[in-house]
Parts: sequence; C-alpha cells; structure tokens
Amino acid sequence: MITQTSSASTELAQMIIAVVLQIPYGKVASYGQVAKLAGLPKHARLVGRVLGQLEAGHEVPWYRVINAQGKISTHTLDEQGMNVQQAKLLAENVVVLNGKVNMKKFAWQP
Repeated sequence: MITQTSSASTELAQMIIAVVLQIPYGKVASYGQVAKLAGLPKHARLVGRVLGQLEAGHEVPWYRVINAQGKISTHTLDEQGMNVQQAKLLAENVVVLNGKVNMKKFAWQP
C-alpha cells in the first residue's frame, strides 16, 4: 500500500493509516489529530508524508485529513483543473468555502 524502506517506518505508516481509515464519511480530521490518535503526538508532518506516499489506486480516504485551520491542500488537481481534495469532500457533503472547511461543523469527534 505504501512505499517505505524500514520496518519501523512501515509500522508508523500503518498506525497512521489505521486512524485515517476510521474517519467517518462526511467528516474531517486534522493532521495533528490523526498523529495523536495514532499514538504519535507532535508528528503531524509525518501524517502528511505518509499520506503523500500512498500508491495510486489505494482506498485510504486521505482527503478527509486537513490542517488544523480547516484548510485543504491546494496542489492536487485533476485533468480539468479541479481541486481533487475539494471534489472528494464535496461528494461527501463536506462544504469547502475559499479552500476551508468549517471545523466546528465537520470535524470528527472520535
């Protein structure tokens, strides 16, 4: 599922992915929240790296992970120039306005 070299980094990645897979349809979580729930507090950047290394065709809902201010990623566009993360969130009825999600309304509360 992911391309990692050491078994330690593979184990950390699996811990992160296990949390991301729990985020419900129509909800979002911050990178920091995912890191904390995976037992890796203060490793939000690692969550981003792991999600960025997912192979094409995976079924991990990476798009449900956004930054703590509710901002989505702006660099992943489809062939038509549409923001992929925004499109996937909108498909789950998560409202994205000006590149941001209302965390009070859509944040996952595990």
